[in-house]
Amino acid sequence: MKIIIAGAGAVGTHLAKLLSGEKQDIILMDEDERKLDASGGNLDLMTVNASPTSISGLKEADAAGADLFIGVMPDESRNMTACMLAASMGAKKTVARIDNYEYLLPKHKEFFAKLGVHSLIYPEMLAARDIVDAVKMSWIRQWWEFAGGALVLIGTRMGEAAEILNVPLHELGGRNIPFHIVAVKRGADTIIPRGDDMIKLNDIVYFTTTKKYIPYIRKIAGKENEADVRNVMIMGGSRIAVRTCQYLPDYMRTKIIESDLNRCNRLTELVDDGVMVINGDGRDIGLLQEEGIRNTEAFVALTGNSETNILACLAAKRLGVVKTVAEVENVDYIGMAESLDIGTVINKKFIAASHIYQMMLDADVSNVKCLTVANADVAEFTVKAGSRITKAPVKDLGLPKGATIGGLIRNGEGVLVTGNTMIRENDHVVVFCLGMMIKKLEKYF
Repeated sequence: MKIIIAGAGAVGTHLAKLLSGEKQDIILMDEDERKLDASGGNLDLMTVNASPTSISGLKEADAAGADLFIGVMPDESRNMTACMLAASMGAKKTVARIDNYEYLLPKHKEFFAKLGVHSLIYPEMLAARDIVDAVKMSWIRQWWEFAGGALVLIGTRMGEAAEILNVPLHELGGRNIPFHIVAVKRGADTIIPRGDDMIKLNDIVYFTTTKKYIPYIRKIAGKENEADVRNVMIMGGSRIAVRTCQYLPDYMRTKIIESDLNRCNRLTELVDDGVMVINGDGRDIGLLQEEGIRNTEAFVALTGNSETNILACLAAKRLGVVKTVAEVENVDYIGMAESLDIGTVINKKFIAASHIYQMMLDADVSNVKCLTVANADVAEFTVKAGSRITKAPVKDLGLPKGATIGGLIRNGEGVLVTGNTMIRENDHVVVFCLGMMIKKLEKYF
């Protein structure tokens, strides 16, 4: 598959790293030679030093032969223009990173497709949805729903009160337990557990289950005494903050702390009247206490500075906040943020990469999620007639090492999978896998 990535900034470079590991034919374009030198030196890809909005530059990159053209430059209009030009030259599919929510409205989809922009990615909106999923329940690190919530994935850290510590998994209740442990993050390692493995203190454990058993998961994880989220404080009035306020449930009371007075005035026009906008420094402990941090269950740090967000979450935890979320755009800091136990880490690059990665899969994949801190992915496949995965029980499928089936959705109902489960045509199968190995699983579906 020939893929052209237009823009060697943070998102484009990260995407190039992910895709180059898949042995795809990758071309990275940018008019800034220094960016190309910094990003392309250690990757198996070709670089083109030319403007992605230049016809001659696109010809040099052979846009006419591209299976996928991805515009991820900082400027939305340039991404749209580059995609239109590439499509007119013959690129089969184009994706543009945008900053304007209006473009995503269903009534505009056909209009953009006719222009040659086939898909749109708005990372800030995707990040906001992940933040809202993370703060809905204070005791959960990650929460994702599949097939409208028929099956859910929950990631939560094991404290001393957890009931499942130091017990071999095969002793946890036999085949009738209402959950499946798909992965365990232990220190810097992510483990796909086997029956003899045990859960240790401070592990982040990823469960798949159905919604009715979430209270049971909460009980065995020792989280029943953690307060539910009713009050949310957001530091930084970014576009992600605005979208987060729009997606938060009505029962949550929200405050945004923003240091720039002009931005505060703008925020009052962008968010609902129920959201309180405060002009001040979110790192000021006195201000946080004055604004009721001790009665706040969730603190979300969304400034443009990763270090500030990490430190602010640490301060909020010290002041008693149960749930903290930090936007960490510097990839090098993600491991540190996790080791400091700051809570949920959000990274727009990983989120955007998951959605774009989904577009290059041949199988029918309706959902791909990147677990930022676990170097792992979760994908929802729809099973085709006669596919390999329907030919034998799960235990005999010979799935690649590092992959496990977390569950499936059949006729709208969530079903937990055992080794004897037979997968059928039209089932929606949720697969958890380490690294970017989804492509290797396509042949099964």
